[in-house]
Amino acid sequence: MSRRTLGFVCVQNAGRSQMSTAFAERERGHRGLADEVDIVTGGTDPADEVHPEVVEVMAELDIDLADRTPRAVSDAELDACDVVATMGCSTLSLSVDTEVRDWALADPHGRDVERVREIRDEIEGLVVDLFDEVEADLAAEQ
Repeated sequence: MSRRTLGFVCVQNAGRSQMSTAFAERERGHRGLADEVDIVTGGTDPADEVHPEVVEVMAELDIDLADRTPRAVSDAELDACDVVATMGCSTLSLSVDTEVRDWALADPHGRDVERVREIRDEIEGLVVDLFDEVEADLAAEQ
C-alpha cells in the first residue's frame, strides 16, 4: 500500500493551514492511518505565532495549537505531496504529479470569534471529506 502525503498551505501558516493540519492529524489518528498518511504544513511568508483567535476556537474542540509555530514550506516539500490544499491564497506552481486544491477560505485573522468558528467548521468538513477520499483510495489499492 502506498503512502499519501497531504499538504496544507497558506501565506502565514498561522490560521487556516494550522487548523487544517490539526484536523488532519486528528482524522489520521481516528482512522488508524498513521502508517499511510503523512502531513505537511507551512506558509510562504510565515507569521511569528498562530493567530490567538485560531488558538481559542480550536481549544473549544480540545485541540491545542498554543505551542505550534508557523514555518516556511519549500516547493520541494510540496512537490512531494499527493494533494496540497491551499487556503484561498495560492500562488503555487508545483509539479504535475501534485494535485493542488484551493479551498478559498476566508482569513480568520482579526475576525470575531463567531466568524472564526464558522471558518473552523468549514475547514473541518473539508478535511473530513479529503480523508474520506484518501481512505477510499487506500482501500481500493488493497
